[in-house]
Amino acid sequence: MFQCPICEQNTSIPVGGASVLPQNLHLGFEVEVAGYMSKMTSNSDVACDQCAEGSSDPAVVFCCACHHFLCAFCLEHHKRNRMWSKHKIVGLDQEGARQLHTTMKPRDHYCSQPNHEDNKLNFYCETCSLLVCLHCTTVTHKSHSVKEISTVAKTHQIAISGALEDVKEVVTNLTGAIDENKRMIEQVEISSRNAFLAINQAFETLQQTLEERKKTLLSELEAISLSKSTALTLQKEQFEKMVGDIGHYTDMASQILQTHTDHEIVALGGLIPTELQATLKRVQTISLTPNQHSNISVSVKTDDLVRQLSKFGEIIVFFPSPSSCTWMSTSVAKVGTRYHVKVQSKTSKGEEYPHGGVEVKGEMRSKTHNGAVVYGEVEDHRDGTYTITLTPQTAGPHQLLITMDGQHVQNSPNDLDVRPKRDYHTLCNAQQVIQCNRPRCVAIHDNGDIYVGSGDHCIYVFDQTGQLKNTIGSSGSGDGQFSYPWGISIKGDMLYVADSGNHRVLKLTSSGKFLHKFGQQGSGQGQFNCPMAVIIDSNNILIVSDYSNHRIQIFNENGGWLLTVDGKGSGNHSFQYPWGLALDPQGNIHVAAQGSNTIKVFSKEGVYVRMYGHPNGPSGLAIDGEGYSLVSENSHCLSIYDPEGNKIHTVGNLKDPCGTALDPRDGSVFIANNGANTVLKYCVNI
Repeated sequence: MFQCPICEQNTSIPVGGASVLPQNLHLGFEVEVAGYMSKMTSNSDVACDQCAEGSSDPAVVFCCACHHFLCAFCLEHHKRNRMWSKHKIVGLDQEGARQLHTTMKPRDHYCSQPNHEDNKLNFYCETCSLLVCLHCTTVTHKSHSVKEISTVAKTHQIAISGALEDVKEVVTNLTGAIDENKRMIEQVEISSRNAFLAINQAFETLQQTLEERKKTLLSELEAISLSKSTALTLQKEQFEKMVGDIGHYTDMASQILQTHTDHEIVALGGLIPTELQATLKRVQTISLTPNQHSNISVSVKTDDLVRQLSKFGEIIVFFPSPSSCTWMSTSVAKVGTRYHVKVQSKTSKGEEYPHGGVEVKGEMRSKTHNGAVVYGEVEDHRDGTYTITLTPQTAGPHQLLITMDGQHVQNSPNDLDVRPKRDYHTLCNAQQVIQCNRPRCVAIHDNGDIYVGSGDHCIYVFDQTGQLKNTIGSSGSGDGQFSYPWGISIKGDMLYVADSGNHRVLKLTSSGKFLHKFGQQGSGQGQFNCPMAVIIDSNNILIVSDYSNHRIQIFNENGGWLLTVDGKGSGNHSFQYPWGLALDPQGNIHVAAQGSNTIKVFSKEGVYVRMYGHPNGPSGLAIDGEGYSLVSENSHCLSIYDPEGNKIHTVGNLKDPCGTALDPRDGSVFIANNGANTVLKYCVNI
């Protein structure tokens, strides 16, 4: 057995001896260099390789190209020869030996076959896995797969480079794993220390509680014992006094009987019986039994407590199980838009894991575009939840991969559709024109039906092709009737109408069946003065623009008043004649303030956030899922603002546009082009 100098593995010498082992040219060259270095640094003279045998001139230099030691005479000859004059020459010392590794090149390798000794091994036989010369390629290896050594070397270089890259990734992963292990060791130490402190604190609390209870019981025992002893002592003293009194009168009576005369007995005889009888009566009125029992016991049931204490406390080692962990996000993402994933870590029992510190990763991998990958930024909320934020760069089908400690969580990988960003610059010519008398507002149902509030005091319903499908309501103030229905909103099968002329809001089914109404003319809470728009949020909260009262009112789905955003006054929060309303992706309320020529933004709690734009008499307002605002203006155009409030595009050639709506299915833009008695549809390129 011997150790291979390349792979450092122990191996056996094969049959045939060491000569049949694969030749390592590089190792042979290293051995050759080591031999030269040993001679150069020795204290002995080195013979010149150019001089005739027997020459006494020692070598003074070494030629790194010829691999020859040269004496002073041969060195001069070497320098004069044109072929050799540029060879690297080093001295025979430590510095010269050090330079060998960087300046000395391996010798050319020559064929060992008979009559081929002068031919270099410039070819490689892939069939035999052998270096061969040119002559060998035409004789012994004529029918074999033979390539130039440079070509084969290039192939191997590429393979080695690829292997190195693979190794780099593995090393990076291993280094990361080592760092993670170090971090986990630190976390184990921290957890262990915290658990140690918790155990000590718990048992110190138990000891303190037991000690306090012990003191309480001993104090109670002492008080009871003292009380009993005191009562018994007082009773004993009472008995002793009675015995003393009886003894006193008994002794007195005996003495009188023995020593007193008849006259004296008669004089004192009535006293003695009276006192004795009085004493006897007192004895008869009291109990001669001890007034206290002697038994004092204690109930200390230690068995149950000892049993509970023997099992008190538990070292819990639990951690999140990736296969049990859940996550939430939408199934659609947009190119260039931040996409958020909420991850909830859970144990193997499905219980929420309440701590952070677990390695969570997320990536979005394209199924096209050569598998382009976007890696997510992870925020650890330290409560067992994580937020992964990814920004896709390419459109098309993707896979969303979420891992915890290197393992996929539940439902990962998952398919994800990444859609291109909308290009509103392409809004130039309408793709569809629907004829309608005085359209003032428009809304699109999930099924594609188009609802239009008309100056005919009704709501027209058109199908996707523009054909009239239904007419809802008629002129009047009764249930299901309208007077200028200037604002409509649809959610599911519910239709909400801002009945401006009747100063109220109506709730109907999408087919037109009347359900409910609220509001009346006035400026009080829940009253209106020309409501121009109504929208409903995801929580079924209704928001109404109270046009002539210069305010926004917020109601529950049944018309119960919740909040008023008052636009009167001065300052950034103020506005006049609010018309269109829309909600942005964050739930903020955008108000098209027609009298203020701006868009005001408020939180859902009614707090002023910001304002943007300078539209001329804005009326209709719509906001897409990316936060782009579309505003119809009195200047016969539609203006489009990006999420930051910058105006990016204008659609002109309109005539008194009022309402604006977006198709929830594909984002197509609909405009109630009031002055031209048309509803226009624009398709957005995505």
